[in-house]
Amino acid sequence: MQADRFFSPDPAQKTIAQALYDAIKALPIISPHGHVDPRLFVEDTYDWGSPVDLLIIPDHYVFRMLYSQGIKLEDLGIPRLDGTPVERDHRKIWQTFADHFYLFRGTPTGIWLRHEFEEVFGITEKLTSDNAQAIYDTIDQKLQSPEYTPRKLYERFNIETLCTTDYATSSLEYHQQIRDSGWDGDIRPTFRPDGIVQVNRPDWRDNINKLSDLTGIDIVDYKTYIRAIETRRDQFRALGAVATDHDVSSREFYRWSNEGMERIFANALQNSSNLDSQETIFIAHTYMELARMSAEDGMVMQLHIGSHRNHNQPLFDKFGRDVGADIPSGNQLLTLKSNFLLNEYGNDPNFRLIVFTLDESTYSRELAPLAGHYPAMLLGPPWWFHDSLNGMRRYFDRVMETAGIYNTAGFNDDTRAFPSIPARHDVWRRASADWLAGLVIRSIIDEDDAHAMAYDLAYNLAKRAYRL
Repeated sequence: MQADRFFSPDPAQKTIAQALYDAIKALPIISPHGHVDPRLFVEDTYDWGSPVDLLIIPDHYVFRMLYSQGIKLEDLGIPRLDGTPVERDHRKIWQTFADHFYLFRGTPTGIWLRHEFEEVFGITEKLTSDNAQAIYDTIDQKLQSPEYTPRKLYERFNIETLCTTDYATSSLEYHQQIRDSGWDGDIRPTFRPDGIVQVNRPDWRDNINKLSDLTGIDIVDYKTYIRAIETRRDQFRALGAVATDHDVSSREFYRWSNEGMERIFANALQNSSNLDSQETIFIAHTYMELARMSAEDGMVMQLHIGSHRNHNQPLFDKFGRDVGADIPSGNQLLTLKSNFLLNEYGNDPNFRLIVFTLDESTYSRELAPLAGHYPAMLLGPPWWFHDSLNGMRRYFDRVMETAGIYNTAGFNDDTRAFPSIPARHDVWRRASADWLAGLVIRSIIDEDDAHAMAYDLAYNLAKRAYRL
């Protein structure tokens, strides 16, 4: 990989960008939002399994692309819900991956994988059909060595804090075990209550029962339901949680009467799949209650907006959620939808709201103006489909003139693929350095400002946003 990769070819801009990047490239990584499994860090003897277990089966960025070219998920070892056997020969799966590695040319996944191969595993050859098995052996041998345990890689990656994402009904046993082990890595849970809030889910009633068991609160009405959520948040906070995370599919935020909510909740306990319009009311009001809780306990509220989940119904029926069939959805109208929420809590100094979107058209039209005004609101970084070099450039150009960088939350990697974390942060740091260098050569800022902004974008903004 070239040392000046991703920088402008303009010599003046490239020189400044390289100097800015060199000053921040070794800063510790703050990873305040992601989906790494906390089990990795319970002991220093974690078994990764094979290279396929690490790099293909859990990574929907990888198998999504392969599936788009007609390769069956069963042939990639992705488990089916009904237990139907799938391909078990990981060398065969790896060969299929290598035969089609050309599909990732020019993509963010290609950039991340190249970084992982070279910087994490010391492989400088390009993966091809011919060298696939030799590279498999190299990675496999390293995964079995003591230097490649998750804890050792955490330290080698220079990660300062890593936050996982945990359902409200998670036992949190792995986080407790990490704490009890005495290891000094900073692994924190994040409270994700979708399963107990999205009342239309088929498992909602089971999740309410689990919530009751975990909190010791008999949930018989909406009042006890809210008290159980507050108690569960306290349990998360006791293990270091600083944030909540919400998949906001309805994007509605408003309050309903207490009597009305009690009636809806009673109906939900009887049959949550038959609420009709009451479902929207329930979720909108409960989001307001969750915002109130954040204003009271200080947990940062994250909203992820703009994904049409599980677009491929046959694939969802076979494999369930998170198999790469989620699609960006436009026309979010957050200015109108969030009016009630921001009028009630947007001026509260103890409330912090970080908003992510897959609808790029809202960056300059809605999100930057909102974040540039409400003290409680920050913009999350380019997310998911836009977590790319060009996505970052568009983000900087559309957001920063209106909101400034100090109304953003810096960067987070939002990944399940632990070895890709350094690659993702490196792309952000390089993109930031190059964008700032462009401002310098156009005399919009000077180099002292650029160095301060580069430091903040790489490190300080995320720490401040998540109160770490």
